[in-house]
Amino acid sequence: MLRIFRTLAPVISMILLPGILLAFAPQRISIKGSDTMVILVQRWTELYPDKAGVEFQVTGGGSGVGIAALINGTTDICASSRPMKPAEVEQMKAKYNYKGLEVRVARDGLAIYVHKSNKVKQLTMEQARLIFTGKVTNWKEVGGADKPINLYSRENNSGTYEFFKEHVLLKQDFAPQAQHMAGTAALINAVSKDVNAIGFGGAAYAKNVKAVAIAEEAGKPYITPNETSILSATYPISRFLYFYLSKRPEGNIKKFIDWVISPAGQKVVVDVGYYPIKKM
Repeated sequence: MLRIFRTLAPVISMILLPGILLAFAPQRISIKGSDTMVILVQRWTELYPDKAGVEFQVTGGGSGVGIAALINGTTDICASSRPMKPAEVEQMKAKYNYKGLEVRVARDGLAIYVHKSNKVKQLTMEQARLIFTGKVTNWKEVGGADKPINLYSRENNSGTYEFFKEHVLLKQDFAPQAQHMAGTAALINAVSKDVNAIGFGGAAYAKNVKAVAIAEEAGKPYITPNETSILSATYPISRFLYFYLSKRPEGNIKKFIDWVISPAGQKVVVDVGYYPIKKM
């Protein structure tokens, strides 16, 4: 009997060892979605203080891509720069018998960017709409130089694209000549190198470009995107940033989200250049 046990002992250890390793393997939490939010989410995961037994996987691709991944069950958390659409909520309910959980995690302002050398410093919402729908095509029509306007936009799977189209273009189509960029960083880079450019993106990305002041309509004050104007919602193109989940969080996921919306997590929001969900 002893001889049999000694013979089987290595086999038993090989069977048990994977189970033991699995028990102590860190839990992977995947967060997918908004390109606008990638820098912020990465910073949250880097600074999260309770990382024992947890590892994070953060990827972009756009809010729509993240929501689709959440519905398909291939991500734990969707990061989105727009609210879920009614059709997406219905898909969620059909698969999980639950409409999904929305958590506001930060605030943002969508800035309209031009090249630093552009003498145009302000636009009304109507002027912005006419430019991005292709009805105004020369800078001289809005107080600038006699030069053609080169349009830069995000791709249509982007929450930033959809928010801008709904709230600035009033659901009209972008001009066909608009160049669609894969991410906000790529759009900013393009605008910074093109003296005739105009584009849009999260206010936190306004590096090496100029954000113009925006008025709700002619005769109203022009407002620049900053903490005061965005938190007070006086800046016309403000929005919340969201986490979405397919079920109520528990365990490590709940701990992480609780920290994100805590004063410590919201300080990270400010440090990265976004705005907290409420005044700190």
